[in-house]
Order: sequence, then structure tokens, then C-alpha cells
Amino acid sequence: MNGGNVIVERERGLLEVERRIADLRSANINQRVDFSAEIAALEKKYETLQRELFGSLTPWEKVHMARHPSRPTSLDFIAQFDRFDELHGDREFRDDPAVVAGFALLSGRAVMAMGQQRGRDTKENLRRNFGMVTPEGYRKVRRLAHTASRLGLPIVTFIDTKGADPGIASEEHAQSEAIASCLYEFTQAGVPIVATIIGEGGSGGALALGIADHVIMLEHSVYSVASPEGCAAILWGDASKAEEAASRLKLTSADLQQFGIIDEIVGEPLGGAHRDPGAVIATVLGSVSAAVERFARSSPQELREARYRKYRRIGAWQTERQEDVGLPIR
Repeated sequence: MNGGNVIVERERGLLEVERRIADLRSANINQRVDFSAEIAALEKKYETLQRELFGSLTPWEKVHMARHPSRPTSLDFIAQFDRFDELHGDREFRDDPAVVAGFALLSGRAVMAMGQQRGRDTKENLRRNFGMVTPEGYRKVRRLAHTASRLGLPIVTFIDTKGADPGIASEEHAQSEAIASCLYEFTQAGVPIVATIIGEGGSGGALALGIADHVIMLEHSVYSVASPEGCAAILWGDASKAEEAASRLKLTSADLQQFGIIDEIVGEPLGGAHRDPGAVIATVLGSVSAAVERFARSSPQELREARYRKYRRIGAWQTERQEDVGLPIR
């Protein structure tokens, strides 16, 4: 298994073609020689390469797309709200930078926006703990979700995490209780909740912000009970079987919509959301705003009852023989 990002590796050839096209366009402007034919040929080659590389992605390739370092983050989405006033702290211990949250205006409507935030580079990732939320971050989420419900503000969440912080300190600070309290708060909230999975939705760390009346998912995002590497290590004792685990976890947007776990898929440009982040963000916020308006017509009791029915309907499974999935027979 390659330790790098499969999608980033593939893009290197495309970037070279992009540079050549840009150089020819510059020369076409600054020199008397006409390079129009060469530019057209390279653009055609570029489109062909894109279709070959990204036209049909496997589940494992989609995992890498969801982890792409240039993929839009929660703050990229929140920055396009009409207004955002960030709030900090859990009022018990500290502020967790892996969660950004606060009052916001979306299409003129006041909402509570919150999302898991990873970094763009090593320094920022260290500050944000690679988007892995600690108990203090989940308690901040719980506190602001409760505030939103009390004030009658719809809740908008953005999910993008490999999972909850697994460190010893987080376990000592009751990580599981913090996640469970978020789940309870979201189930009981008497306001519309719209969640969007924008990157990697890993395990309970993602689910803590995922209880919602309407769940949106970007086409190449993933959402699963465990990372493919973690699943492979648990089932086969071999993390190198992550690609096989990804195909069995049913973690793609198409799989999850079929199961009724998510409600809406937002398409991405060929090559991923980072190829045209402005268009993707605008489409997502349009879908979020429409869902908020639709659910805003319901009373708090109607919202809670519909949310209960929604999650009671989810659930389908089948047994497989151990030898069929390559598990050791004991």
C-alpha cells in the first residue's frame, strides 16, 4: 500500500500539462507566433487525461480524494456565509481549535454553524490536531447546539475528520461521554439540523455532528464506522489490506444514499472539489439553505418525531461466511 495520497500522485502529470498550456498562452500573447493549434491540442489531451484518471474512482481512490490536502475545509464553507461570529470554549476546561463554531447568517437567516477543521500544512494541522476533536471540542459543540435550540436557531454542521482524538488525555477527559452527550443533544434539539460531509467522516468522531434532519454529502467524500486502515487492522490484523476494507465498508456517497443514511449528494467537478471550490461551496450552501427553509416550517415536536423515525428506519445487514471475507476461522 502506498503511504502517499493516490490522487495527489495522479495530479502531477496534469499539473505539468497545465503549466505547458499556461506557458503557451503567455507566449501567444507576448510573441508574434500563433500557438493556438498547440494550445488546443494540449487542452484536448488534458481533458482526456482527466477522464482517464478521475472518470471512475474506486472506493479506495475516493478515500484518498476525501483526504486531499487542497480539499475545501469547514472554514472555506463558513467563510462564504453572509456573516460568521466565532464562539470559543466548552465553559469547563478549554477551547478546541479542531472545532470552529459560532453564530452565522446564511441567506439572511440566523443559524448556528459548526464544523471540524483540519489544517492546510503541517503547522496548521498540529494546531488543529489534524481535525481530530477532543472531549472539549465535543462539549463546545454540545453547548452551542443547546444554545441554538434555546434561541430557535437552525444548526448547520460540516463534517471532516478521520475520527475523534484517540490520545490518552482525551480518554481521561471522558471522550466517549462527550460524544454521547452530543448525540443526545442533537436528537433532542427542537430546531432544524442540516449536516454536510465535506471530506472524511470517520467513526463516532464524525457521527457526533452527524445527527440531522437532512444529511448532505459531497460526491467524493466518505463516511464510515472506521477508517479502511483501522478496519483492515481489526479484521485481518493487516493495515495493508485497507483497499479491500474500503470496498467492503460501503463508505461512498452512492452506497450511503442507497442505504438511506444520507439524503442528498452534491456532485464534484472532474478531479475533485478542490478543482473548483467556489462552485462546489456555492452549490452546497444552496442545498443547505433550501433544507433549512424546508424544515423551518415544522414545530420542535414535529422535528424531533421525524428525526426519530428517520434514524429508526436506517439499518440493513447481512451475514457472510468468514471464509468469504478472508477472516481466520476459529
